[in-house]
Amino acid sequence: MPVEIISPPRKLFIPARYRDKIKLLFIAKHALGDGSRDTVDGDHAVYHREVRDVLENLGLNVTAANSPEVLFTKPDVDFVFSLLNRGGYLNSELMMPTLCTRLGVPYLGATPILRGLSDDKHLMKMAARARGVPTANSAIFRRNAPVDPITDWSADRYVVKPNASSASWGVSAENDWAGVKNAVEHLHDEGHDALVEPFLSGIDVELPVIGARKAQFLPLMRFDHDTEVLRTYAEKRGFESSEAKLVQETDPAFIAKVQELTRKLLPELWPFDYGRFEFRLNPATGEINFLEVNLQCNIWSQRVIGRAAVIAGISYPELLETILAGAMARQGVIELDDQDW
Repeated sequence: MPVEIISPPRKLFIPARYRDKIKLLFIAKHALGDGSRDTVDGDHAVYHREVRDVLENLGLNVTAANSPEVLFTKPDVDFVFSLLNRGGYLNSELMMPTLCTRLGVPYLGATPILRGLSDDKHLMKMAARARGVPTANSAIFRRNAPVDPITDWSADRYVVKPNASSASWGVSAENDWAGVKNAVEHLHDEGHDALVEPFLSGIDVELPVIGARKAQFLPLMRFDHDTEVLRTYAEKRGFESSEAKLVQETDPAFIAKVQELTRKLLPELWPFDYGRFEFRLNPATGEINFLEVNLQCNIWSQRVIGRAAVIAGISYPELLETILAGAMARQGVIELDDQDW
């Protein structure tokens, strides 16, 4: 079944009758920090504190935590808002939704199985191909399995990355099989499955989607950067200056094309509360390929979803409230006064 889309995007609000009653547990690695940059996570620490401040300013009863242990026994809360996505071990993306599911506590995001699908880049590419979405060749190398040469396709330049990672952590570019094999084995030693793809010349284009009963597309964003450069973790975490400029995509035909491809992918992942659908565009040829989906991705005000929301006329506090209100209504925690959500 197709997923219904609200267009243009609209704001949702938590009714006043719930604001002083909802007990919200906010969990993030730097939820207890003062908002200063972190030596390892960079501006992620700033991001986590900003989200906490916004949630508290909504008038909710917010309890903050920075570890999954808070959900090892059932806390006295009505809803969990977790940004604790990366635990430093394989498939840690599933930890928080699984703990919440075990306890029967409603939570932001998507079910563990859907988080697992979106987080496994290989499986998501297979789903995209099955839906007729253009996707580049790829090969998966799981830990403890043989690292045999790729025989069904080849490339002049390869990208090797953890199959489940964020912000381009652990990504490298290789020119031959020897380099690919070495990079794969290194990721295995680090505890990760590895994905190998051809390097695609082009720029990143990203469509933010927020959900409730219906989905909402925010403005399509693009990163203008050198089409032959592999973007890095250091750049995306703010440790080094970036030449990638985040701007709004304004070509109506191309926007419609990306939205069409995203509509094809939505049924594989629905329902979820927010995510980012990423594609690679070759500006010289117009070729577009699906890259990955990031459910419950970075939602900081200075990143793609926050910037796209402002373009759509939705302030950052309104964005977080819209997502939170839709998520709580979807799971029966609250009832919205606006019935068209």
